[in-house]
Amino acid sequence: MGNYAMSGDFLHGGATDRMHMRFPNAPEPWIDLSTGINPWPYWDTAVSSEAFKRLPTEAAYRACLCAMAKAIGTAEEFVALAPGSELLIRLLPVLIHPRKVAILSPTYGDHSVVWRQAGADVIETRNPLADVEAVEAIIICNPNNPDGRTFSPDVLEEARRELAQRGGWLIVDEAYGDLDPTNSISPAGGRDGQIIIRSFGKFFGLAGTRLGALIAPAPLRAAMADQLGVWPVSGGALEIGARAYADLDWQARTRIALADASARLKDILLAGGLKPVGGTDLFQYVEIDDAHAIWEHLARKGIYVRRFDWSDRHLRIGLPANSQEEAWLAKALSLSI
Repeated sequence: MGNYAMSGDFLHGGATDRMHMRFPNAPEPWIDLSTGINPWPYWDTAVSSEAFKRLPTEAAYRACLCAMAKAIGTAEEFVALAPGSELLIRLLPVLIHPRKVAILSPTYGDHSVVWRQAGADVIETRNPLADVEAVEAIIICNPNNPDGRTFSPDVLEEARRELAQRGGWLIVDEAYGDLDPTNSISPAGGRDGQIIIRSFGKFFGLAGTRLGALIAPAPLRAAMADQLGVWPVSGGALEIGARAYADLDWQARTRIALADASARLKDILLAGGLKPVGGTDLFQYVEIDDAHAIWEHLARKGIYVRRFDWSDRHLRIGLPANSQEEAWLAKALSLSI
């Protein structure tokens, strides 16, 4: 089984450096299915030399912000761009101070970490909306990571109204919101008591670009902008983001391609004895006995998937990038049965 106390890969996916060190005899190149990031990234990543030689301009910032706002259907005045959504998650406790927070569980782990560090009383629960009358903030990833669970805009709006009446907050992390815009609450951005966090890197497949956004009532948006400073996003990220968000045809085609790839992945997993019990079009969430042993078996075959310290029955598996990777995953799973 190996030493599971080595927990670097537990915190997030993408720890390929640790995987190389731990499994030096694994086949190369590694197939990294641990992150839930689109393996077919947005194609036009050219960046002008000016983006590197000069400080980012207000015009570049506005171009990216406007393209994003139009793509997700929200009003520009409620949007603040950031160098990724992770920083926004960590800065929120600086700006708002709920004493009791209900967080959907299991979910992206940093949400509970930052609120505990801020001194909040954190409730991790499968049904945070049931605690709406007892807490001052509710945090939900929609769709959720890692199980893909979704909450309808109507249900979230009901919770927002209840929280806003008491000065509370509904915080919705839409890191995977681009997959299904019909389930996003971004078009209702700016409402009292509502904070939305968006990520560019997952759907567009460009996580290293480090681009995200906060969508919130104007005073909170302005406060976050002050925290982020004068040049919050690099010039290169602004140029790429502006083009990608404006390319609605690419986004529509990509949603179809991801759905098809997700269906193929589900078939491979079922044939390999892994039971999908959730997920999105960027990853499958599977249940199987002794998941950590399967994780290690796949790692020895050069396939890196996501495991969890809170469960030995679940794995999260992202999309293979091509038919060769699909075939290798299928073969590796057949050898584990």
